Parts: sequence; C-alpha cells; structure tokens
Amino acid sequence: MHIGIIGGTGGMGSLFARVFAAAGHQVSVSGRHTPLSNADLARGCDVVIVSVPIGSAVEVIREIAPLLREGQVLCDFTSLKAAPVAAMLETNAAVLGLHPMFGPSVPSLHGQTIIACPVRISPERAEEVLGVFRAAGAVVTVMDPAEHDRLMAVVQGLAHFATLTVAGTMRRLGVDLDALLAATSPVYRIETALVGRILGQDPDLYGPILRENPTMPAVLSAFEEAAGELRQAVEAGDGEAFRRIFDADAAFFRAYIPQATEDSEALVRCLADH
Repeated sequence: MHIGIIGGTGGMGSLFARVFAAAGHQVSVSGRHTPLSNADLARGCDVVIVSVPIGSAVEVIREIAPLLREGQVLCDFTSLKAAPVAAMLETNAAVLGLHPMFGPSVPSLHGQTIIACPVRISPERAEEVLGVFRAAGAVVTVMDPAEHDRLMAVVQGLAHFATLTVAGTMRRLGVDLDALLAATSPVYRIETALVGRILGQDPDLYGPILRENPTMPAVLSAFEEAAGELRQAVEAGDGEAFRRIFDADAAFFRAYIPQATEDSEALVRCLADH
C-alpha cells in the first residue's frame, strides 16, 4: 500500500511512518515544510492518515474531503472520535478511526493498545491496516466512536483531571517537592511521577481531551459528588461513613484488585531496584 500521513513530520506521524515502512509499504508524509502537500497525499495515496492535533483534525479532513475517492481509506489518530469520524464520513473514502493509546516516545508498538473504529469499511480493507499494527505487536481493540468517547472520558479525561487537580492542590499548599520526594516510598513516587509526567508535556494535548469530549460534564459531576461525599466523611470524623464509601468502592473494583496489586507491586519493585 501507499500510505500518506498528514502531519507525518510530528512525533506520532513519524512513529507510524517507520512502522508502515518497516512493514514494506511506501510511505509519504506532509507537514508545514514538506515538498508534498496534504492535497498531494489525498490524491495519490491508498491510505490517508490524519495525524494532527485534535483542534485541527476536522478542518484538515474537510480540506482534503473533495479530493478523496472510493477505494481509498481515510484514518485519523485523534484522541476523540465522534467529530473526526463524522467529518470523515462526509468524504467518498472508506473510514477507519484510530486512536493509539500511547505517545510517540514508545520504542515500538509491542504491547501497546490501538483502538479502532471501523465505521464505513469492509473487514478485509480494515485488516490491511490493522494487520500492520498486530504484526508489530500492538493490541487492537475495536469499538464504535460513541463508545470510544464515553470510555475516554474516564480513561483519559477523569485520570488527567484528577492528576491536574492533585498538581493544583500541591501548588496551592506550597508543598516543598524535594522534601516531599525525600519522604515518599516507591509507590508514592510513582503517583507523584505521573503528575510530573503530564506537566512536562504540551497543555494543548490535554486541554482538548477535557474540553471537547461531550461526555466529560457527566464524568466531572460524578467526580465532584464522590469528592464531596468523601470530604464530608473526613471532615466529620465519621469512621463509619468512610468505611461505607471504602467498602462500596472496593466492591466495585473487587474483580480487578488482584491484578491491580500484582501490576503495582511490579512497578514498585522496578522503581525500588532502579
């Protein structure tokens, strides 16, 4: 296949350009300063992948829409699916939404998860693309765009919101980070490291994930309700209320707790041995 990656000079685009090239496919990329334009890729490639920031994805898709034809496959790499997929369906190409659940710094696709939303494409055509990822060791999870966005509101939105709330709390308290880290065990260093990891990246990556997912308001309402209930139990010194909350949450997570314990212990051992 001839693969065209719009935004292929960026981190994620470059990663997948290498993946497709290693699989034996011809790869062309476009970017702000490349000889090839987005239009060139749209006219000349079998598979066109839009790998641009969330806020630009729909605009870029609509820019190339008139140039796409039946027989081509159009994909995107954005963290939200509903709006980009809707825009891709306005074209004549087959549509396969994609969301790599990792950043461009990974050394390979081995063990990494890629979510696929095959909206208007035959299983055979979809597998031409997804098979490349599977052969490189990725785990491909298939779902529809609406389900994707509902899950991402928790997997990404809730996690990022909670992490950024921790960061804002520590800033407001004026915490001495050096003293904090000197007093932490490996498990708490992991939690603190996740805060620093996010803050070391581009806010324009995380902002749209929180702002533009239509299911985020319901998630944030549940977050506020849970925080308020827990705060009330803590401030009232109500041990029984705290236990009820803890036991209810433990019951919800019961099936996952053994795996969570095993995974987290492995992380703790790695950090302790580092």
